[in-house]
Amino acid sequence: LHSPMYFFLSNLSLVDMCFTTAIVPQMLVNMVTQRKTIFFAQCLTQMYFFMAFGITDSFLLAAMAIDRYMAICKPLHYTTTMNPRRCLLLVIACWVVSHLHSLIHTILMARLSFCGPNIIHHFFCDVQPLLTLSCSDTSVNELLVFTEGSFVVMSPFIFIIVSYIYITCAVLRVPSGKGRYKVFSTCGSHLTVVMLFYGTVISVYIRPSSTYSVTKDRVVTVIYTVVTPMLNPIIYSFR
Repeated sequence: LHSPMYFFLSNLSLVDMCFTTAIVPQMLVNMVTQRKTIFFAQCLTQMYFFMAFGITDSFLLAAMAIDRYMAICKPLHYTTTMNPRRCLLLVIACWVVSHLHSLIHTILMARLSFCGPNIIHHFFCDVQPLLTLSCSDTSVNELLVFTEGSFVVMSPFIFIIVSYIYITCAVLRVPSGKGRYKVFSTCGSHLTVVMLFYGTVISVYIRPSSTYSVTKDRVVTVIYTVVTPMLNPIIYSFR
């Protein structure tokens, strides 16, 4: 349990708990009490933590891909490369970068004016629904979402893809079918989580705001904010 993979898994579990805590309790209160109002400061706080923990999740999945790459492609260097100090630095970097990213978006959102009616067509305070309510110029916010936001979401994803290309090449060089299955089975849980998380996130955020659809995006958002964090412990328990 002191191996790098389980260290990353414990952090992923913590982030998943924080991620759902930022959204689900408020959503349940709204459903039970039918009181669907939220103060602007609370809304910005929810948006900040939702983005921070969501991006941390993304970076941790990339860090876990590095771990799998080192374990399969560079097994002799694994213990020295993925030492506890380096793993800790990787995790700290994941947390720091994601919180800085979230802080920038929250500050830019706070400077906008909202003239009303301030009805958010969503079950929590997300960036796009709030931008559609603003009566200020949101071009800077939208540009940041599409450029910096795309970079922050896509760079870990590309990193994971590249890692798995190298892993696949290494696995195909294993002579026996049983050996190939044994090596690749260590990546099954991680791949499943990556596909669930990134498949939904990319479909919501990495596209022009003109194609934003309230109903469709609400359904997709439920998958990565509620369903995926719930499934993660089950998926990793199979391993």
